[in-house]
Amino acid sequence: MAGISTNRTNINLPTEVAQEIMQKVQEQSAVMQLARQIPLPGRGVTIPVITGDPQAGWVEETGAKPVSNPTLATKVMQAYKLAVIVPFSDEFRRDAASLYDAIVARLPLALAAKFDATVFGAAAGAPGSNFDTLGAATAQSLATDAYAGLVAADTAIATAGGIMNGIVLAPQGKGILLAATDGDHRPLFINNVSEGAVPMVLGSRTVLSKGAYVAGTPNHVGIAGDWSQAMYGTVEGVQIRFADQTSLTIGGENVNLWEHNMFAVRAEIEVGFRADVDCFNVLTA
Repeated sequence: MAGISTNRTNINLPTEVAQEIMQKVQEQSAVMQLARQIPLPGRGVTIPVITGDPQAGWVEETGAKPVSNPTLATKVMQAYKLAVIVPFSDEFRRDAASLYDAIVARLPLALAAKFDATVFGAAAGAPGSNFDTLGAATAQSLATDAYAGLVAADTAIATAGGIMNGIVLAPQGKGILLAATDGDHRPLFINNVSEGAVPMVLGSRTVLSKGAYVAGTPNHVGIAGDWSQAMYGTVEGVQIRFADQTSLTIGGENVNLWEHNMFAVRAEIEVGFRADVDCFNVLTA
């Protein structure tokens, strides 16, 4: 493995470790699992959005063929920086493999969770005007009749020109679906009690994410939508930096790392997200 330099310089991560970090971010992000990934240059990219489909028509044998041009609009996907700092004890430095293992275990979850929470409309809001969030999408309630709410979401997405093909559930939303039963008290959304999972709903793949829960009146417990109409991009993957002679605010207290035999690892990723918000519905309870 490559060596680790000291004091505010880059950790020279082995290629396989750097790739594993990015892979785990994608695996732990519900949005990245469902949305399309596109290349994102550092200066951003303009994305064409089809706002009207071409229309075919019947013609006679020698008749003129109809000409129908789709209508297009554009959106700019911009890269915004998402970062986290995690402190470690100096003991990790004695064994580079342990440090790499700790980085891979701790950092991807933090980045994925924040990215998902932002896309789903967390209170902090979007990092900028060229980053779409789904929190203001049409809402469908699961509180009284979960099945009817999901059918209403499917219908609304279809009316907007989409096809519901993915649902992200918060743990609270999963609980609502697990509790949904028919007139004979048989579960509607699971095959059997021992599985305890909700793998598919109305033919749509489901993914669990804590970030899908947004407290409010009512609470958001999931997002349903046409994920072919959503895309994300990253610039250069995850960047890692290391420091041991600085101070961090930990639990409201300013801590000198060198004095406490500690060091910190900072991970950051430049990422953007764009979607046709009309093709998504918020699930509430």
